[in-house]
Amino acid sequence: MSNLDKTIRLLVAMALYFVFGFVCQSWWWLISLLPLLSAVYGYCPLYKLLKKKQS
Repeated sequence: MSNLDKTIRLLVAMALYFVFGFVCQSWWWLISLLPLLSAVYGYCPLYKLLKKKQS
């Protein structure tokens, strides 16, 4: 997983957390944990399903 990929995942996670955590104030902010954890650990389960090589 490249640094650009990790950065995009972190930005998406922050945007989801902001929208669902502060604007809508619902439990849907938990969705933001998926891109956050995949960026932190460098593992994306979708890559395995799509058979894309993780570098």
